[in-house]
Amino acid sequence: MKKIVLATTILTACFTFANPYANCVVCHGANGEKVALGKSKIIKDMTKEEFVASLKGYQDGTYGGAQKALMIPQVKGMDEATMKELADLIIK
Repeated sequence: MKKIVLATTILTACFTFANPYANCVVCHGANGEKVALGKSKIIKDMTKEEFVASLKGYQDGTYGGAQKALMIPQVKGMDEATMKELADLIIK
């Protein structure tokens, strides 16, 4: 049983790291339509520039309120190209 749990955890982590969009979907919904944990902005309503700026702000600690502690690990090590790809996926 422990091997199954460990294998599942490792596979989930690999998928998440390979696809940062998966992290967004968990709280913000598949289309960025949810208010994450009842406190965030709806990210699909942001401009792509606002979205990327907020992710950069989470990285450097200059952005965020109640969700700041949750978001910092999500964007740690994320490069600007990935941020822009996420913006293109979520914001139409």
